[in-house]
Amino acid sequence: MMHFLTLACLGLATLVQAQNQVQVGGTENEANGGLYQFNPNTFNATNGSVITFEFTGNPGNHSITQSSFSSPCQPLDGGFDSGWVLIPNNGVSPVPQWNLTITDDSKPIWFFCKQSLPIFHCPAGMVGAINAPTSGSNTFQNYVTNARQQQSSGQGIGFLVGQGASASAVPSPLPNGVTLFGTPSSGSATSASTSSSSSSSSSSSAGHMVQSNSLVALLAALMGIALA
Repeated sequence: MMHFLTLACLGLATLVQAQNQVQVGGTENEANGGLYQFNPNTFNATNGSVITFEFTGNPGNHSITQSSFSSPCQPLDGGFDSGWVLIPNNGVSPVPQWNLTITDDSKPIWFFCKQSLPIFHCPAGMVGAINAPTSGSNTFQNYVTNARQQQSSGQGIGFLVGQGASASAVPSPLPNGVTLFGTPSSGSATSASTSSSSSSSSSSSAGHMVQSNSLVALLAALMGIALA
């Protein structure tokens, strides 16, 4: 009996751990979204849970960026952001990971990929939600429908600490061939706004990072790397 209970507990722990892992991006022939998907794209998590996003899609160039239900493809003010992670065509090992800790499970957390090449990923359906309502108007399915109606995606740089969830570091490891750019600001929007000079510097940095995004995309295209 004790042996059975032990196995049951281990099985439950494995299930919980699996539910906290999200694959970022897919492959071209993969079902339910191909290149442009989070898998799973909707799930529940309690305070203190750590969600591990794994950049497994290849080729891939994706972000995990917090948004809102009403503006699914626009970065949320003061929201979390992983930055863009570029994975080469042949994939890498180990894959980069990004750990996001849930700090407020009383409200839904919406996120999307803000990449704009070769198409805007968010309107293609690359969105996700944590603790989304299962009834009413703000369901995950309605969020997806809203995202697919958008024409573009915002490119603003977010923070490691967002609303309802936070990260303590940027994605890692970054093996040979992987590029991280558009690095999010450390801390939160509140800490970043304590000094006007710091805020001004962050805005300038964000502008340079967005330009870097376009530059890396161009260079990658010239080298034959598909930015999926």
